[in-house]
Amino acid sequence: MEMSFEEKLLELENIVKELESGKVNLDDAINKYTNAMKLAKECSDKIKNAEELVSKVLDENQELKEFEVKE
Repeated sequence: MEMSFEEKLLELENIVKELESGKVNLDDAINKYTNAMKLAKECSDKIKNAEELVSKVLDENQELKEFEVKE
């Protein structure tokens, strides 16, 4: 089962805390760092996709189009 965005962020925070503690051996630190980079990319991609969706709206024909703010 895939982790939710919030679960990934929490796991990322936990890994950072562990690495900052300095109480992780080198092999574990490398594995945790690699996992953290993977989680960070997944979260970043999710945010990018969400931003793209929010920037579009449905027009009268139920087609997505760019949302423009008119002053």
